[in-house]
Amino acid sequence: MKVKVAVVILNWNGRKFLEQFLPSVLEHSRDDADVIVADNASEDDSVSFLKKNYPEVGIILNKENGGFSKGYNDALKQVEADYYVLLNSDIEVTENWIRPIVDMMHTDEKLAAVQPKILTYHDKGLFEYAGAAGGFIDKYGYPFCRGRLFQSMERDEGQYDDATEVFWATGACMFVRADLYHKLGGLDEDFFAHMEEIDFCWRLKNKGYKIMCCPHSKVYHVGGGTLPKSSSRKTYLNFRNNTYLMYKNLPGNRIFRVFVARCFLDFVAALKFLMQGGFKDFIAVIRAHGSFWKHYKKIKKKRKAIPHRYISKIYKSNIALDYFIKGKRKFSDLDKGKFS
Repeated sequence: MKVKVAVVILNWNGRKFLEQFLPSVLEHSRDDADVIVADNASEDDSVSFLKKNYPEVGIILNKENGGFSKGYNDALKQVEADYYVLLNSDIEVTENWIRPIVDMMHTDEKLAAVQPKILTYHDKGLFEYAGAAGGFIDKYGYPFCRGRLFQSMERDEGQYDDATEVFWATGACMFVRADLYHKLGGLDEDFFAHMEEIDFCWRLKNKGYKIMCCPHSKVYHVGGGTLPKSSSRKTYLNFRNNTYLMYKNLPGNRIFRVFVARCFLDFVAALKFLMQGGFKDFIAVIRAHGSFWKHYKKIKKKRKAIPHRYISKIYKSNIALDYFIKGKRKFSDLDKGKFS
């Protein structure tokens, strides 16, 4: 049975990326999927550029720039498909990038979301920050990837060419079952941007589904297209959303101990920012925790709606301690016995 796949690219003022990368998406997707651009109320000429140069591409016009989460939620309500592919506009895809993942998902109904191997566009032998070869988190909620620990990216030498279960799949290029996307209410719009895909994958796992990385498909990602890595706005979103993420999804027997530990670790991170001259980042961390307490009741209500259960693929150690103190710079250096 032929399945329907929709590749949906969320765009905001990204005409330069559409001009550069849309041709590869069309070339390598036209036989396997419909290609759609969901525009988040861009103020540049993205939409007119698409209409003039790519009339075969579907266009969805969102009424506002509600960020990554709301942008996709609004758009995907209008897209009928069996599988959605959430694809960043700054990604170059490769030949046969869709079929291996769809075939994998079609053979296992418990497989809810899959990502390809993500490599760096400007150095195509290097894993990319946002996803690499599949995402994990440690017991305190710090995210990392096969092929990327903090700012250390490994070179792709085939060391992660096994199709394996992971904790989260990157929102830069995520294949997801359409029915499950809507059943779970899509991405959490309170996240706006950053870590919403980790929250979504955690909710899927709480429902008993699996997340995978399929190395037989690969794409190349520019990264940092909307916010630079040094942005205090990005610092704020990362710390705020990670706090939301942990409180929403941790099971009750772990919530107090882990949450207290994370508050302490975030305070240490804030002091480090301050000592290094990053006053704006210091303030961003303080604001992030203030936002959590401001919206505590709302987050608690969401937490109560989640059927918390034991979740696999959480690293039962502190990745920051392993990286900064023990000098473990590669995923392969980590104790595999601490993944369960």
